[in-house]
Amino acid sequence: METNHEPPKSKSLAMLGILRTVFIYLLAAGIIIAALLFAASKSPNKSIFGYRYYTILTPSMEPTHHVGDMVFVKIENADEISVGDVITFNPSSGSEAYLTHRVTEKMTDYEGTGVTCFKTKGDANDSEDSFLIDESRVIGAVKLGIPKLGYVVRFVQLRWYFVVPLAVLVLIFFKLMGIYLAPAENETADDKAQTK
Repeated sequence: METNHEPPKSKSLAMLGILRTVFIYLLAAGIIIAALLFAASKSPNKSIFGYRYYTILTPSMEPTHHVGDMVFVKIENADEISVGDVITFNPSSGSEAYLTHRVTEKMTDYEGTGVTCFKTKGDANDSEDSFLIDESRVIGAVKLGIPKLGYVVRFVQLRWYFVVPLAVLVLIFFKLMGIYLAPAENETADDKAQTK
């Protein structure tokens, strides 16, 4: 006489599989929502793991970085920055704008003040910037640039109320597809078992 009962070990493995799947989906949803909220924040001082990101808005750094590219800037002190580094800085105290240009000259102890200053230039510009940047205005050096990612982040910042629900709906869709396709896989396994 044959019995069709699953051994207890199989049930516990199935339960672990379900718990693992639920955990992965919750973790993925949490990461996506946190990333969207981080991207939607318009604070210029936000950073993650010592990096800030900025979108290139002008062609002054072409061909190195193009309009719409996103650059990841490591927050650094002036003594860590060298001639040739691409840095992001605030050009003036009354401005909320940030520029990303290449360092052409580093002046330590500028005019006996003890302050390090930088001369900068956009790669596409014919001449150096007309102003000096003191170390207090420097955010850091660019470590990575991703083409056109700035457009995506800008879209999220302006339309976060649309993107967050869309991300949740996409997760739900994939979960439902997994549930819908799972019985077909189980049925084929049962069919194979019955034909033996």
